[in-house]
Amino acid sequence: MLLSEIRITISIVTTHDRILRRTRAHGPGNWVYTPKDFLDLGTRAAIDQALARLALAGQLRRIGHGLYDLPRFNKLLGRVAAPGLQQVVDALARRDNIRIMRDGIGAANDLGLTNAVPARVSYVTDGRGRIVKAGGWEIRLRHASPKLMQWAGRPGAPIVQALLWLGPRNASDPQTLKRLARVSDAIKRDLADGIDSLPGWALPIAQNIIKGEAAV
Repeated sequence: MLLSEIRITISIVTTHDRILRRTRAHGPGNWVYTPKDFLDLGTRAAIDQALARLALAGQLRRIGHGLYDLPRFNKLLGRVAAPGLQQVVDALARRDNIRIMRDGIGAANDLGLTNAVPARVSYVTDGRGRIVKAGGWEIRLRHASPKLMQWAGRPGAPIVQALLWLGPRNASDPQTLKRLARVSDAIKRDLADGIDSLPGWALPIAQNIIKGEAAV
């Protein structure tokens, strides 16, 4: 074996062990990761080869293109559990260097403002629109405007998304306003910081949420 080949093999083994230690430190079922999450441990080629070998050996699970996890075993069902949806979405964002945010109906559902359940898990993104299948999930990504995506990762994002989905009439419903008036101060401050990006009809609603009032 050539010296250069020996060095590459040693590099892969070392990267292999470091990746395995890092994934185990997070614990089973707690993290979906991409090759980018290990760039501090070696070259991209060594990382890709190490991940491929770990997946082949059954020491981790490949759940999609460039997406892996250390699966958790579900004792009740007697099989490995699917990865968490939010963990998959977060990994997608890191893998593709994009921002991803819950869509309007999902945000409204999370806030208890609707019982409607979307037929497909859906998010908005500043990347290209597409459907991604990973870890048993089918995730619809819809391209959204920069004006909307500025809310990604912010405390006020679910409120904004829910309001835009509900529309002027439903967002002004007294029960909706009563529920939204009880959001945290951190959300109210964030909503105040970005209020200028909201459409005109939503301004008085947002202002009353910020004030903690239940009527407009």
